[in-house]
Amino acid sequence: MTADAETRDAKPGADVEIRAEDGRLASGFIESVASAISSNDAARVRELAGDLHESDLGDLIETLEHDDRPKLIELLGKDFDFAALTEIDETVRVQLLEELPPETVAKGMRGLDSDDAVYILEDLDEVDRAKILDQIPALERVALKRSLDYPEDSAGRRMQTEFVAAPQFWTVGHLIDYVADTDELPETFYTIFVVDPAYKLLGSVPLDRLLRARRSKLLSDILEENPRTIRATEDQEDAARTFERYNLVSAAVVDDGGRLVGVLMVDDILDVIEEEADEDLRALGGVTGDEEISDPVFYTARSRIPWLLVNLVTAFFSASVIGLFEGTIEQMVALAVLMPIVASMGGNAGTQTMTVAVRALATHDIGGHNARRLIRRETLVGLFNGVICAVVVACIAGLWFQNAQLGAIIACAMVMNLVCAGLFGILIPLGLERMKFDPAVSSGVFLTTVTDTVGFFSFLGLATWWFGLGGPH
Repeated sequence: MTADAETRDAKPGADVEIRAEDGRLASGFIESVASAISSNDAARVRELAGDLHESDLGDLIETLEHDDRPKLIELLGKDFDFAALTEIDETVRVQLLEELPPETVAKGMRGLDSDDAVYILEDLDEVDRAKILDQIPALERVALKRSLDYPEDSAGRRMQTEFVAAPQFWTVGHLIDYVADTDELPETFYTIFVVDPAYKLLGSVPLDRLLRARRSKLLSDILEENPRTIRATEDQEDAARTFERYNLVSAAVVDDGGRLVGVLMVDDILDVIEEEADEDLRALGGVTGDEEISDPVFYTARSRIPWLLVNLVTAFFSASVIGLFEGTIEQMVALAVLMPIVASMGGNAGTQTMTVAVRALATHDIGGHNARRLIRRETLVGLFNGVICAVVVACIAGLWFQNAQLGAIIACAMVMNLVCAGLFGILIPLGLERMKFDPAVSSGVFLTTVTDTVGFFSFLGLATWWFGLGGPH
């Protein structure tokens, strides 16, 4: 471990290393904290965890046993950073908040940015949320309620309501003095927003431009007109795409009347990107909802079973195709050995195309302007790869069963199935998107059905026709 790593990972005053070389919390550190908690040694707990970064503290909370988590917060007292609750799984966070007194949570949240406070509160049920909000001063409570009133996964839920705004008739010197003399400002900000008396956004002044201007300059002379803005009701994924497209570090959030209501920061957007990527990854595996590794068995099983049942139904459909050629398989057992190869290769090739298509739909890189070109490309890719795989499988099957004709048949079936996989690997996500279904969740089941059915039917059908065996019945 480098000297820099040791400085970062070994907290002054602690006699144990916080993180191991692989980046995970060191087992010795976890055991030390757990031991201090079990003996109710508040001084030792504060020594070990009192100065942890919120991310490290969040990892520690998730690692501890269920009963030790609220004890950790209790023993840390005022040294506990409630921002750590934004770094843990939703299930752990909700369970923890339900076990803590509402006044403790409210007191801890008062030092947080509004976006972090909303993130902590939004997953609680109405009753628990109301108990905590009742303990928060009226002005802060109104701001939090306003953010919570915006739709889930909207920019309004992710924005922070603390920002720096000034009228256009202020000078640069006036603004600098105001910032220097005012304590209640956001901890981090990059832009000054210029507003009219009704808080309608007129423009913005980046800090670099502000610091280069003379004190006598009016803000109206140096502001950027028509800055990039995000609607409070806009989906958080669209907001993240705006940040990515225009390389933003912050953006004003406005209501439907164009009034400034908050600001989105790049750190919030990074969380959104990670959250959306996780959601898409789970969806591609047929896992719906917001499942986390900390979720209980029943909840996890319930979130996975719907598409497993759909897959079960479609699997019977594919099996029925095999049943049509029962007589063929009885006369040539080699077909039963080889046919899973055709179906498996089609499924894998289709999944490759589907993954690219779903990602392109999520990033809006595919649409009416290029859909035909992409369909043609994926079909040709399927043909090209199908020919290569067909040559390989034909040689192996021919030598294995000493039957060149059988090798030729499986080669033809392989080409047909991989072309079909490429074609439907993009058509299915496009069709589901047009029908307003989530292609990430639904595509895999239907694509597997298509590639299995085409693979079985083409291989067994060609074998029946070529060898004159018992046909479909």
